[in-house]
Amino acid sequence: MNIRLILWATMLACSVTLEAKVTMPQLFQNGMVLQRGKAIPVWGKADAGEAVTVTLNKKKVATVADTDGRWRVDLPQMKAGGPFELKVNDLSIDDVFIGDVWLLSGQSNIDVTIERVYPNYTDEIDDFSLDKVRLFRVQNDTDTHGVKDDIRPTSINWKPLTKQNAWLFSAVGSFLGKRMFEKTGVAQGIIVNSWGGTPIEAWISADSLRRDYPMLVKRVEFFQNDNYVKAQAQANGEASRRWNEMLNKEDNVQSYAQPDFQDNDWTVIDQNNWNWRGTGSVWLRQHITIDKAHAGKPARLLLGTLYDQDVTYLNGKQIGQTGYQYPPRRYDIPEGLLQEGDNVIAIRFINKNGAVHFIPEKPYMLCFGDDRLSQNPMPKDVIPLSPSWKFHLGAEMPPCPGGDVSLQNLPTTLYNAVLHPLAPYAVSGVVWYQGESNVGNPAPYADYLRKMMGCWRDLWQEPQMPFVIVQLANYDGRQQTGFPRPITPQTEPANSGWAQLREAQRTVAKADPYAELAVLNDLGETVDIHPLRKKEAAERIGLCFDRLVYKNNKVKLSPEVVSVTISGTHIQLTLDQPIQESDLYTFEVAGDDKIFHNVNAISKGNVITLLNFAITPRVIRYAWKDNPLQANVRSLGGLPMSSFELTIK
Repeated sequence: MNIRLILWATMLACSVTLEAKVTMPQLFQNGMVLQRGKAIPVWGKADAGEAVTVTLNKKKVATVADTDGRWRVDLPQMKAGGPFELKVNDLSIDDVFIGDVWLLSGQSNIDVTIERVYPNYTDEIDDFSLDKVRLFRVQNDTDTHGVKDDIRPTSINWKPLTKQNAWLFSAVGSFLGKRMFEKTGVAQGIIVNSWGGTPIEAWISADSLRRDYPMLVKRVEFFQNDNYVKAQAQANGEASRRWNEMLNKEDNVQSYAQPDFQDNDWTVIDQNNWNWRGTGSVWLRQHITIDKAHAGKPARLLLGTLYDQDVTYLNGKQIGQTGYQYPPRRYDIPEGLLQEGDNVIAIRFINKNGAVHFIPEKPYMLCFGDDRLSQNPMPKDVIPLSPSWKFHLGAEMPPCPGGDVSLQNLPTTLYNAVLHPLAPYAVSGVVWYQGESNVGNPAPYADYLRKMMGCWRDLWQEPQMPFVIVQLANYDGRQQTGFPRPITPQTEPANSGWAQLREAQRTVAKADPYAELAVLNDLGETVDIHPLRKKEAAERIGLCFDRLVYKNNKVKLSPEVVSVTISGTHIQLTLDQPIQESDLYTFEVAGDDKIFHNVNAISKGNVITLLNFAITPRVIRYAWKDNPLQANVRSLGGLPMSSFELTIK
């Protein structure tokens, strides 16, 4: 009996050993792109002491898993090519290309999807079909305790660039991959690792913050109590469910949405001069007459961008809903729903904080025809909506209690969970597109950015890892809750958190020989923190990589000031390149009193001359505004100059 048990145990141990398999990180999947021209790290886990052999493109490297079961090999650098098979013992990963890999990180302007920008580039996106551009989306995750070994499984895992695959993928990432493939002809891997609304501190390691910012580290340590986090999340969820339950019980949804509801006694409001500051729900209704030619036709309703939540009905049928303020409201109307004569659009606004309002300068219309999905150019057959709506209170509610834990906004949590596990996957360069969430306190941003770049480079053990810092686009910071009406351009000197943060981005990039700045201060939108011109943004990022990675010094980036000369009542700024000649705007000068004054400026060749100021200049500023619409210094190729603040010594 004992002998049989021993034999059975021995056989079982042998079978377990034979069945033991290596495991690979989530990045290593069919369709992956590996970086050309660098050693290629491959790593994973196995049983302690297990022999591991890695083979790719006729190159073979062997190792043994350590006592913790971890192993890593570095394949020799290779030229672009593929598809190949990557073999790790008996594990096979197919359709592997060698090319260029780009890591894109930051907040919501990286997140903005192809679906969101589609109306601007309908023809190009319809034709997306590039097998050698592969898309990978890191799944959002957080960790307050420390670094993780791997990321979570994701649904976009090295998918080829097609309209369908890219629809919910980063627009900047998609256009960058397409652009770089067309420039190089080699496979492109785009890894997007971003989270809307997150501050830069979330992307920095605890070790990098601990010495200079100990309170930031203590903030995240407070949330290392999992029971507290779970209880808080459950309480917030219950509060939200209860609030919505009470709202829906009191609100007259079934009646107010119906086309035959009598709204004659409702108040008439003008959407361009209206807001409601309560919490709960309000209803707006608009009657619109449809002629015989348009009756029954499919259409698209454009409702601009609304604050905050909405549920929208047409003739009593729900045609769309959006849960928060930023996405454009583009609601498709099916064939047969629009009738000849009177039709009713009803909007149910739901608000938990701030002021309900329409966002100005956005399109509000019905679009017909085959081009109704396009907004660049706008469709030919449209019926504008009236700015007048009938208004009625639905259900007024007390503020919803509680608050979101939002672990993703705490220091270190994203570095721990979604950044650290990616290393040492070889990449060609990093795109950092973030800053909106730090505008409220821009003073430490330059230091944060240096620390972030430093800890990422340390993690990859690449002190020369290239970074393209995408500068914040122009946006009117006054377009926040409570400022729903159109705002005139800023013309007078003023403090600007947006300009301060742009200056931090500029100075960090300028001081770092392995970083470049992509200037976007002409690609933004006054009323939208998520501008839609992402193809143009990707092109400027690509130009930076042309110089930074491919060493193409013929590429001209945004103009920069290289020297300052004062002569009497004139200041001459010498630039690194010639610019378009014209009268120039948004230049300011301050003296010892630090009070800034607008000054006239002209350009000729690569020199800008500031004219006729009556003070001894100490500081010069350019485009120092949230939304510098009048700033017009441009290279001969059309690239804008960054805002700046220069102290004259």
